[in-house]
Amino acid sequence: MKKIILAIDSFKGCMTSEEVENAISSNLNSKEIEIHKIPMSDGGEGMLQAFISAMGGKIKEANVHDPLMRPITAPYGITSGGTAVIETAKACGLTLMTAEERNPMKASTYGVGELIIHAMHSGCRNFIIGLGGSGTSDCGAGMLRAISDSFPAEKNIKDIICNEMKNCSFTLASDVRNPLYGPEGAARIFAPQKGATENMVAELDERAKKFACESALIMGKDTSHEPGAGAAGGLGYAFLQYFHSTFRSGADLLLDLSGFDSLLDGTDLVITGEGHADAQTLMGKLPERLLRRSQRHNIPVWLIAGRVSQSNKLLSEGFQRIYSITPECMPTEKAVIPDIARENIKRWTEAHLLPIIR
Repeated sequence: MKKIILAIDSFKGCMTSEEVENAISSNLNSKEIEIHKIPMSDGGEGMLQAFISAMGGKIKEANVHDPLMRPITAPYGITSGGTAVIETAKACGLTLMTAEERNPMKASTYGVGELIIHAMHSGCRNFIIGLGGSGTSDCGAGMLRAISDSFPAEKNIKDIICNEMKNCSFTLASDVRNPLYGPEGAARIFAPQKGATENMVAELDERAKKFACESALIMGKDTSHEPGAGAAGGLGYAFLQYFHSTFRSGADLLLDLSGFDSLLDGTDLVITGEGHADAQTLMGKLPERLLRRSQRHNIPVWLIAGRVSQSNKLLSEGFQRIYSITPECMPTEKAVIPDIARENIKRWTEAHLLPIIR
């Protein structure tokens, strides 16, 4: 064993990608083995830091509004090449509200628009937008309003986009492929997780359909049924409908930017993972995308997670080994405490990884 790549997604609500990878590598003797750590994100939590690490750049801050229109300071990135990297959850994320405050009938993406304008004033015209972790279901209407509010009142949103922002391009990073509305749309699939009642879900779905009809008249096209339109409560739709936007798997985009395929040369083992692994991991999530690339080079891939279920399905798809770092008897509320998670990772490293290196 000579070379290992660590490319692990965050353990959401517990440890960042970088923290998980550091917890593993700190228990390995780097003199015995070549270790490559690649901070990972599929467009959700940790996306900003992962992409800036991969692309080089710096973090800036902007005064914006959170989902309930309260003033906050939100970070975004500018790469060495002048591309803005925006993790939308930093301005409209679910975690910016308490459980009691969550209400997708009111929550707004206004702050995302403010981040875009701030980045434009910093000279950015190319944007990478991470669409995970939102607490909103406003179809991006708040984002569009913030952009409109930053220009003279006589300019409508179409004028602004077709003239003032005609040189802007947007790459959307997400693994969500749902349409805007309907049985698989943003409201019915995701709004309950954001505090919506059954009645709210029905109303939000109707709102989305109405907004799509109005937007089709404005822009002369309808992208409401395109894959990804339902991402981030319909924020994906606003980007697809109003801007020159392309959708990419967040995982694939980051792997490309990280030069992952070239790093595979001479690699003996790839270790990937996420907070909870199950059959949904195989639906385009980061560990699955990384697995497929590694398989083309016949390199074994191990999958670790805080918890694992449906492991037989995961093994049948090609993961060589699958591990849950959390003891079965340990309750989840204890397992997600960062210090305890680090200890569980250390225990796993000593039991399973160190023996194959020595």
